Amino acid sequence: MLQVGDRLPPFNLRDDRGASIRDSDLNSGTVVLYFYPKDDTPGCTRQACMFRDQQPDFHAHGVRVYGVSADDVQSHAAFRDKFDLSFPLIADPDHLLCEAVGVWGEQAYNGHGGEVHHYTGIARTTFVLHDGVVVMVMPNVDVTGHAAMVLEAALATR
Repeated sequence: MLQVGDRLPPFNLRDDRGASIRDSDLNSGTVVLYFYPKDDTPGCTRQACMFRDQQPDFHAHGVRVYGVSADDVQSHAAFRDKFDLSFPLIADPDHLLCEAVGVWGEQAYNGHGGEVHHYTGIARTTFVLHDGVVVMVMPNVDVTGHAAMVLEAALATR
């Protein structure tokens, strides 16, 4: 997984509007890059809506937010429209960026009966970057209050 002091690996992907997003687009200012498992699922929706609701605060401090999942551009567009999301969602259907930053792999969750289920996917992780360098890593994110914590951390790391 990327660590504090690392730079993003090179990438060129599409966002929810089909626009190209490259690593060089994230090389200036403060950027939040949050990785989430799947569009329009309960936890991911709560997390995205918290970032949406705090977007004016992020914007006021010049902090840009990007969400990333393995969903495609069409799924991201539908997710954006359904919940009126106001920040770019980067599509990584081949999980190239997810693998390169170290958030793609075997995951586990506890089922209703206590049984553990395993799957391959994204570990919910947030990176804060300043001028293209990782200044904070938040692995295994709990979505409750996450956006507010990220904003506070982003402002503290400048």
